[in-house]
Amino acid sequence: MERITAVAYGRVQGVGYRYYVSDCACETGVSGYVKNLPDGPVMVVAEGSREALEAFTGLLRAPGDEVIRVRELVVKPGDATGQFRGFGVRW
Repeated sequence: MERITAVAYGRVQGVGYRYYVSDCACETGVSGYVKNLPDGPVMVVAEGSREALEAFTGLLRAPGDEVIRVRELVVKPGDATGQFRGFGVRW
């Protein structure tokens, strides 16, 4: 089990990005949360297997989405805590 903390920059607030990320988490089986940051980006904290996190991270750029535009994605690895049960959208 591993953990990532990612911050997405670009047109990611007000376009359904958090719900898109939540769907991607369900699809890949990772747990954690996604939340808007006050200065415009969106933060994602996720835990899962290395393979699941790699698949999840690839989806975070929202390839092919007509509205969401991830200009930059900064991903930092970390140690999993096991604290999450499922994936949620935080406010």
